[in-house]
Amino acid sequence: MSSDFLLKEQLPRLTEKIVATYHDLSSINHLGHCPLPRYDVVISILNDLKDILYPGYRRREGLHLGNVTYHVGDLIDGLHDKLTTQIARALIHERRAGQSPLPGNSPPCDEAPDYEAKGQAMAIAFLERLPDVRRILANDVQAAYDGDPAVTNLDEIIFCYPGLEAVTVYRLAHELHLLGVPFIPRMMTEWAHAETGIDIHPSAVIGEHFFIDHGTGVVVGATCEIGDRVKIYQGVTLGAVSFPTDGNGQLLRGAKRHPTIEDRVVIYANATVLGGKTIIGHDAVIGSSVWVTSSVEPNTTVLMEKPRLRMRSESSEELTPEANYDI
Repeated sequence: MSSDFLLKEQLPRLTEKIVATYHDLSSINHLGHCPLPRYDVVISILNDLKDILYPGYRRREGLHLGNVTYHVGDLIDGLHDKLTTQIARALIHERRAGQSPLPGNSPPCDEAPDYEAKGQAMAIAFLERLPDVRRILANDVQAAYDGDPAVTNLDEIIFCYPGLEAVTVYRLAHELHLLGVPFIPRMMTEWAHAETGIDIHPSAVIGEHFFIDHGTGVVVGATCEIGDRVKIYQGVTLGAVSFPTDGNGQLLRGAKRHPTIEDRVVIYANATVLGGKTIIGHDAVIGSSVWVTSSVEPNTTVLMEKPRLRMRSESSEELTPEANYDI
C-alpha cells in the first residue's frame, strides 16, 4: 500500500473535524438559511452601472448616439432584475438577523413578507437616481482635472484615477443606503476599498466637486460629513476619536463619531482628523501628518512645526548645514 494512499485515508477524519466546528463556531456559518446577496452578482451590478455612468469607457466599444439608447436600455433591464433579487435577499437577511441574532434560530424563509416587491420598488427608485448621479460625478471628474496639474484630459481621470473609482462606487452605494437597502452598499464600498485602497463608508455624506488625489490609505468614516469642493490626499483618515459604550460595555451605535469637513477644505497627505464634534471650518488647510481632534476655525492653516533636515556626507562625518523644508 502506497504512502500516498495511507495519507489520503486521513482526509475523511479531517473532514469530520472541520464539519464539527460548524456546530461549535456557528456564528461564522450560513447553513440552512435563505440565500444571502451574491458577491459576484453585486460586482456585476457595479460594472453594469459604470457602463451606464461612463458610456464608451468600459466594456462596450463603438457606442454612438444612434445605438446608445438600445445599449443602456438593455443594461437597465438586466439591472432591474439583478437588483430586485439581490435587494430582496438583503432585506430578508436583515429581518432574520434582527429577529434572531443567534445562528440557527432564524424564522424560515417562507415566513418572510413579499420582499421581492419591496426589492423591485427600491431597485426602480435607485435606477431613477442615475441621471443625477451622473451629473454629480461629472463635477467630481472636473474637480480632479482642476485640482491636479499632472492630468492632461478628462479621459485620463476616468480611465486611471483610483480616487474617481472609489468615489463612483461610493456615490452609487450611498444612494442605495439612502433608500434603506441593507448590506449591499457596504459590499460595494468594501469591493472598491480592496480595488483602490480607499475606504469610504456608504453612509458618509459627501458634497459635490470632491477629489481624492493619489488616494491609497484614505479612510472616510460612517458618520463623516464633507462639504463641497473638498480635496484630500493619500493616507488621510477622517475617523473616530473613541468608541463609546453603554453600561454593559457594548458599543453605542448610531452616534456621530466622525468629523465634519466644511466647504473648500484641503487636507494633505497622512493627516488624521478625529471625532464627531470636530469641525474643520470652510477654506481651512490641514497640513501633512498632523493630528487633529478639536475644531479648526474657517480660513485657518494647521501645520506641523517645520522639520529640520540634516545630511551626512559619505566622505566626511561633518554635517551639512541644516535646511528648513515646508510641509
